[in-house]
Amino acid sequence: MINTSHSDAQIYCVTNFEELLSTPFQGEINAMCWNRKLVGDFSEIVKKLTLNENIQIVHPKDLLELKLSEQGQLAREILLNDFNVLKAHGASPTINIIKNYESDDAFPFFPTDVYSFHVDRSPIATDTFLCTYFGASSDILPNSQGTQKILIPEIRSELKKLYGESDEEGFESFLSEFFFDLHYQPKPNTNPISLGNGHIWKLAIDHPESKVLPCLHRAPKENTGENRLLLIC
Repeated sequence: MINTSHSDAQIYCVTNFEELLSTPFQGEINAMCWNRKLVGDFSEIVKKLTLNENIQIVHPKDLLELKLSEQGQLAREILLNDFNVLKAHGASPTINIIKNYESDDAFPFFPTDVYSFHVDRSPIATDTFLCTYFGASSDILPNSQGTQKILIPEIRSELKKLYGESDEEGFESFLSEFFFDLHYQPKPNTNPISLGNGHIWKLAIDHPESKVLPCLHRAPKENTGENRLLLIC
């Protein structure tokens, strides 16, 4: 089971898929979790899929073509069911095998890759769903424990140098255009919350109709020699 005792009012736990899909975010809640203990061998799926790139999309037909043990078949059934339920809900899920994400070193003082705590943004009302079946799992951070990086004086000063003009309105547009405003720095002595393996999460994102703060999250540093199996949409 995932330990949410240290996340105060941010996380709401549900008991089934339907509740996860239908329950709206409200108040301080911007993360929902269907706590599950899965059966099956997901590592077998990871080992039997060929990875030609650092991140590879796995299509349902790819899974169906695998020759798996009984435990591997149980894992495949769960994975395909999760995919199909989300798709039927109107989402666009993808199944990924991940060796590692690309790191961003264009601005050493301000990385904007997914290893940095960030929020997702969309022009339309939607949520982020994700589940790590195997490998290192993502983290979330209570909003009270993060500071928007563009508000940190020394970082803001460097960004203004990068922008190179004195137009304040243009500077704010620059921050948004290059996604600097989506990233957050953990405060001292923070406690990121691991999303664990097998649990399906729904995270609030920044969109025009949202009534809650977007959820701060980051991808994990991968375990050496171990690919991740992730469903996300």
